[in-house]
Amino acid sequence: MPGASSLTWPDYAVVVAALAVLLGIGVAFTRQQHDTVDFFLARRRVPWWAACLSFLATEISAVTIISVPATAYRENLEYFQFFVGSSLAKVAVAFLFIPAFYRHDVTTIYEFLEHRFGRATQVASSVFFFVTRLAGSGVRLTVPAVAVALLMGWPLVPTIAVFVVVSIVYIATGGVKAVIWTNVFQALMFLGAGAVTLGFALSRIDGGWSAVVDMAGAAGRLNLVNWGPALDDPHFLRRVLTEPNIVWVAVLNGVIGSMAAFGTDHDLMQRLLTVETRRQSQRTLMLTALGTFVTLVIYLGLGVTIYTFYAQQSGLPVSRPDEILPHFVREVMPPVLRGLMLAAIVLASIDSPLGSLAASFVTDIYRPLLVRGRPERHYLYVSRVSVVVFGVILGLLAYGFSFFDQFLWLVFKIAGVPFGSLLGVFLLGLMTRRRIADVANVVAMITMAAFNFGLLVLSEKKLLGVVLRTVGWADAPDSIAWSWLVIVGTAGTMLLALALSPLFAVRRGGSSRATPA
Repeated sequence: MPGASSLTWPDYAVVVAALAVLLGIGVAFTRQQHDTVDFFLARRRVPWWAACLSFLATEISAVTIISVPATAYRENLEYFQFFVGSSLAKVAVAFLFIPAFYRHDVTTIYEFLEHRFGRATQVASSVFFFVTRLAGSGVRLTVPAVAVALLMGWPLVPTIAVFVVVSIVYIATGGVKAVIWTNVFQALMFLGAGAVTLGFALSRIDGGWSAVVDMAGAAGRLNLVNWGPALDDPHFLRRVLTEPNIVWVAVLNGVIGSMAAFGTDHDLMQRLLTVETRRQSQRTLMLTALGTFVTLVIYLGLGVTIYTFYAQQSGLPVSRPDEILPHFVREVMPPVLRGLMLAAIVLASIDSPLGSLAASFVTDIYRPLLVRGRPERHYLYVSRVSVVVFGVILGLLAYGFSFFDQFLWLVFKIAGVPFGSLLGVFLLGLMTRRRIADVANVVAMITMAAFNFGLLVLSEKKLLGVVLRTVGWADAPDSIAWSWLVIVGTAGTMLLALALSPLFAVRRGGSSRATPA
């Protein structure tokens, strides 16, 4: 339960001012929303640098602000290895995915799948997106809600409710343009607040950065690369499957997992589709790698610095790792600076997927399947109602996830179940010229998502080894690392769709002739 708040009126003033700016941006764009093109794409008139900061704010979220320092505090800096793979994935998405999306002038990226395969693949992918994004964003909302409840002494449920209501108000009124410009403000806030907090933490350590290097290094907190087992290690395969931080495994999973996140998740891709040209969109995505690098340096640095601070101040109470940053902010930082970091956490939590969820629902399901031929005013109204509905669902999920721990890895585990299916079908559309049967794609996606869910459950219950040993693998691990789920799902979806396609009639023309991506 949260304790009494130690915040002062200057802290609250900083937070209120930040929220006022956020809501002001949303209200300012209310009258500029005339149709769904305005609401979902801002007529592709957003400057590339603003889209870049918006993408960064969406990619980072409060999970990074809270859980990355917690990971460095509890473990080490090996999470940085995923950044290498993630940066390589951005190159792949920029030159493989984005050209196809602009060529087909899509509102949501799942429209590309309708052009390439058919309506069933489009709808199935959109539904997968709903599940993935709502579940992942539920965790991403839980993290700052727990932190703010701790800092302010509020109960968790009202905290989540405040975040959801503010998100609904500015997104439902201002559309994607409001989302973009509030993201710009959010990105500048969490970069600035993180840098200030890191500087303050270093100033409270006897010996400064040298002491951090000595003490955190001796405790293994500065380990950056995990080289893993040698090839002749008798347990090589077992360790590769169970240790996600082995460097080449981490980079590989960073590439595949991030390609799925950036290329098949409309919440992130929506930002890249609001700029005018394909070339600007590609440049936007490539430059986000620099922003991600700076963010990780700041927040991983915060984790090891706070570890050193509490190691020197052994008499001070510490919190559980997932609450270590808000605990430090509340107990150690002075007024105003404390409010600045709190404002950054609050703003990062308010960035939500409600706009992209509404876009996918209206564009991929409601308009083509449920209610056709209505005027744009009707679809704009439904879009705003959808924002409200998805906001309520998101709040309920966030409360449910508050009973879990180690939030950073929970996000990846949830995404690993369906992301492989999404990436597999997108890669079939982008990298092959075969006309895969529409139904074959859907069956493959559902089958591999169910298979991955089974793998995750068996791994979490430590029962996978029991199953594998029954088929002859004596040294089978009891679980596998979450990072393999996306790879298994991607490869399985592609192979299964190719294998099943001849069994189903291809809806368009009854043949399997090649079609351009």
